[in-house]
Amino acid sequence: MSGECARPFLKWAGGKTQLLDKIKSRLPKEINNGRYTTYVEPFVGGGAVFFRLAQTYDFQECYIADINSDLYITYTVVKQNVEELIGKLRIIREEFLNCDIETRRDFYTTVRSEFNRTKNEPDCDRYSEAWTLHASRLIFLNKTCFNGLYRVNLSGGFNVPFGKYKTYPILQEEILRADAEVLQKTEIYQGDFTHIATHIDENTFVYFDPPYRPLNSTSLFTGYAKNGFDDDEQRRLAAFFAECDAKGARCMLSNSDPKNADPKDEFFDELYAGFNIDRVPAKRMINSDSSKRGSINEIIVTNY
Repeated sequence: MSGECARPFLKWAGGKTQLLDKIKSRLPKEINNGRYTTYVEPFVGGGAVFFRLAQTYDFQECYIADINSDLYITYTVVKQNVEELIGKLRIIREEFLNCDIETRRDFYTTVRSEFNRTKNEPDCDRYSEAWTLHASRLIFLNKTCFNGLYRVNLSGGFNVPFGKYKTYPILQEEILRADAEVLQKTEIYQGDFTHIATHIDENTFVYFDPPYRPLNSTSLFTGYAKNGFDDDEQRRLAAFFAECDAKGARCMLSNSDPKNADPKDEFFDELYAGFNIDRVPAKRMINSDSSKRGSINEIIVTNY
């Protein structure tokens, strides 16, 4: 194992790094003695919870998934071709840093255009150089775009503008290598959150971190897929949570707390009635107005 601990190689809206201690303190007690041999995460996103738990506990099998094809490709490349990926990131970092401040925005825009142009090439497969190049571009864009957002337009094109920072951590070699090692015991899937239902049974711990329900019209950061994730999807997810509970799996789910905006909003309290709902403080990190990045509550739902 690399000297660096495995942790997210991407910055991701709604990432759980700041809530890891609260999540860990709410894990089922039996997780410490190996009672749960399988870990499943259907909305892996940036992977903060996955990387922490997969290297802390002795799971025999891990299954992660996301509907986002760019994430699927990049996780697969980190697992299969991490050294080639590091090589491409070295090249793109050098080219970017050799630009003067005025032309870095143009370089970013060019990479973004190439990323969008080639993302749906039909001849791509998981072992191709095209996938490795695509993954390197996603990581570059993530490290240089505004606030590390991932947002797509109605055509599925990544459209986040360039971000101005003092430093750009484009290449984090040891983190990528540590992540690649954890991913060796992990199966990676692309698809809807029900896609890996066959891997869920009484020996499974499932962590759900769906796109958060927006608190208001200005907090909509669910554009990670062009079809979005509306209230009907939240209801469908709650039904699937109940199905997993019926299988005997231990389940945990995170989401926004509607009561931050409207104390009378019982959406999740009604949706997960019968399960345990904790409200925990978190910081709103992604907001263009820094004065609005304050503490709010999020919810953690468990079936134990």
